[in-house]
Amino acid sequence: MAKHRLERVNELIRRELGDLLRKEVVFDAQLVTVQQVDVTPDLKHAHIYMSVIGTPEQGKHVIHLLQSKRAQLQYLLSRRVIIKYTPQLHFKLDEGIERGTRVIHLMDELKLLPEVEEEDDFGNPKLPENLP
Repeated sequence: MAKHRLERVNELIRRELGDLLRKEVVFDAQLVTVQQVDVTPDLKHAHIYMSVIGTPEQGKHVIHLLQSKRAQLQYLLSRRVIIKYTPQLHFKLDEGIERGTRVIHLMDELKLLPEVEEEDDFGNPKLPENLP
């Protein structure tokens, strides 16, 4: 039961914090998103995993900027999400998307991805039907 409550709190904070960041913070990176939120079971700390599309320097700058605005963001979040404690926010850079993009580019360079000759109605590549 408590696990499901914690998952709901994680999702609620992720959604509300993402909305706050769009309204309150201006980033120099191309795209900044809240990927995941992990709140501790006592609700006192929240680890916020941020995805940054841009240079590594932009990623570091985004985390530094968020940490400098942590108190303000916690206050604004406490006004939107009413729970026993407003968790202390800890921002971390999530490089999972960037790693995945690098792997796809490497596979493409090594010709490990299937050739795509057709596109569907939305411009997405149609993959051959005989793939494993």
